[in-house]
Amino acid sequence: MKTLFDQLRPGLLDPQARDLADKVQWWDLPTLEVEDPFPVAVLGDGPPLLLLHGFDSSFLEFRRLAPLLAGSYQLFIPDLFGFGFSPRPRQARYGPDAVMNHLDQLLEQLPSSQSVGVIGASMGGSVAVELARRQPDRVRDLLLLAPAGLTGQPMPVPPLLDRFGAWFLGRPGVRRGLCRQAFADPDSDVGAPEEQIASLHLQCPGWAEALAAFARSGGFSGCGLPLPSQPLHVIWGAQDRILRPRLKQAAEALLPTPAETIEPCGHLPHIDQAEHMAARCLDLLRR
Repeated sequence: MKTLFDQLRPGLLDPQARDLADKVQWWDLPTLEVEDPFPVAVLGDGPPLLLLHGFDSSFLEFRRLAPLLAGSYQLFIPDLFGFGFSPRPRQARYGPDAVMNHLDQLLEQLPSSQSVGVIGASMGGSVAVELARRQPDRVRDLLLLAPAGLTGQPMPVPPLLDRFGAWFLGRPGVRRGLCRQAFADPDSDVGAPEEQIASLHLQCPGWAEALAAFARSGGFSGCGLPLPSQPLHVIWGAQDRILRPRLKQAAEALLPTPAETIEPCGHLPHIDQAEHMAARCLDLLRR
């Protein structure tokens, strides 16, 4: 996958995406029994901060937020197992367990002397909550941006439908539509660079197969309870068209303190409102 990534990197249209791509390191995690290395963007200086992207996305999701935080934190931004530009061996099992095992091993590579702050976006919010429960001594606090999957029940997608779903999500028109739907003002904020980033990782071998297998697993859902003991903050976008109001309301019913809503902002606060999010990170996360 590294060879493909190195071939794609110079063609990135977004200069911030190119800058973040230049910060990628390729880590060997042999305990996962995967021969190929895993991509992790590493930049900045300060206490460690782990950034977790959403469903069918990549570390490039944090291209606007990362440079604003790099002066205060050392950022570690992986591609989740089976997503982005991570290796996708045919024999691997794809689903929440594999995602969490990968992050467990990744945390083992970080200095054990410091606990880690975690930012999770969309599905990455549920991943962050799971990680905090699994690693209470390593995770110090969490910031969830438009978190998805805190409520509900896992709904495994049956065979054949899982493959159709992956095929459907791979259609260029569908990708463009989903990309536009994620922004508060797509007419102003979505162009060729955003559409490219939303689809670039689809060129990775095994993308469709891994996505279908993840769908068969049921994915991350109902991850909110029990809430982890660490400090937890939630921020929504007022113009989020991905998460319906009832999903937000159900998630907020789990929280000990009210979530924060910002506008104008869609499903990607770290892109729509990167400067505001950076300021809130510095206010809410310990250093």
